[in-house]
Amino acid sequence: MVRDWRKAPLEAADRALCGLAEKLTHRQRNMSPADLDELRSIGLDDPAIHDAVQVIAYFNYITRIADALGVEPEDFIPPWGTEEGA
Repeated sequence: MVRDWRKAPLEAADRALCGLAEKLTHRQRNMSPADLDELRSIGLDDPAIHDAVQVIAYFNYITRIADALGVEPEDFIPPWGTEEGA
């Protein structure tokens, strides 16, 4: 899933949340009400959508803070996509 969530055997809700995370991270200016309607159509209610957006936004925020301040990754956490971190 780390390498390509599109190829992972995910449930519809998880697949939609991954799509939301990708769009909100890389193309946030393209977000529209239709994106939320898609999530509702697979059964997510507004509180769940709100929670998902908060978590995605927080990870984007904290990553940018760490990058801006030059925070180095912890040595004990293996990088994503490696055998140890897969």
